[in-house]
Amino acid sequence: MPAATERPLARNTDLVLIVDDVPDNLAVLHDALDESGYTVLVATNGEAALQRAAQARPDIVLLDAMMPGIDGFEVARRLKADPATAHIPIVFMTGLTETEHLVAALEAGGVDYVTKPIKPKEVLARMNVHLQGARRARQAAQQAGQARNALDAFGYASITVRLPEGRLIWQTALARELLLRYCGTSAPETPAVVLDWLRLHLPGTVDRIEPPVLAIGLAARSLTLRLHQQTGHDDDGAEWMIILREVSDVAVIEAMSLSLKLTAREAEVLYWVVKGKTNKDIGEILGSSPATAKKHLERVYVKLGVETRTAAAGVAMKRIRELQPHFEI
Repeated sequence: MPAATERPLARNTDLVLIVDDVPDNLAVLHDALDESGYTVLVATNGEAALQRAAQARPDIVLLDAMMPGIDGFEVARRLKADPATAHIPIVFMTGLTETEHLVAALEAGGVDYVTKPIKPKEVLARMNVHLQGARRARQAAQQAGQARNALDAFGYASITVRLPEGRLIWQTALARELLLRYCGTSAPETPAVVLDWLRLHLPGTVDRIEPPVLAIGLAARSLTLRLHQQTGHDDDGAEWMIILREVSDVAVIEAMSLSLKLTAREAEVLYWVVKGKTNKDIGEILGSSPATAKKHLERVYVKLGVETRTAAAGVAMKRIRELQPHFEI
């Protein structure tokens, strides 16, 4: 498929994953979506689709039903079985119009289907409906207090501490790493500085006074902790969720490397692409040549399933906003 024409990076655009084993179908949809301002990822088989979805967590998936190997029905079932991708709406693309096939698509987790030959305007109209529905569903989930699941699914660092005993009863993987690095502690021990902060400021929450952010410094980085909400209580005590965030360029690069499955140097190169740097700039920053930066970027394209700097940066910006929502891009 020919490379898409470069265009200025669009902020807050939706990320679409197209899955089809026919290059002509991919090209038609890719061009139509790109022209409409979407960031587009592609996959030509089921295994690649599952990998792309796990790495990039698109806002919607356009999924071919019939493919060699893992077909679209199985891809949909696996996406819906994974908490990290279960929320993503799936629109099936199928040439099969028999009732049993359409029912199978919906039973596998699809929210809708379009029939082949594909009509891009119809696909765009259907997508917009389901993207709006997905946004409303996410807002409803947040309002319903499903903070713990959302934080864990999107990779935020968070912990839950039970008081008055001060025991750390739950944490994400990133939180475990951060507490060990900054405080030298691990569950069920809660760092003393965190307990002192909680016990000092929790009485004020009765009057709806938000505690000040706790900051723990380490060299050129800092770890901030913010009290999020009470998640449970009984006669013996209460449980409190705390959000942790590491502030530094290094932290963002490390998070990108881990979540997008890139090497440390590939994540560095992609980070500076997001910052608008050219290959020449990146080479100077990293102490290498523009050609070396270009080679790293080409490997990033392959891993993310994209073809341009714009698309790679779009994937990276979406993930950075999920992992570091207060980070200035």
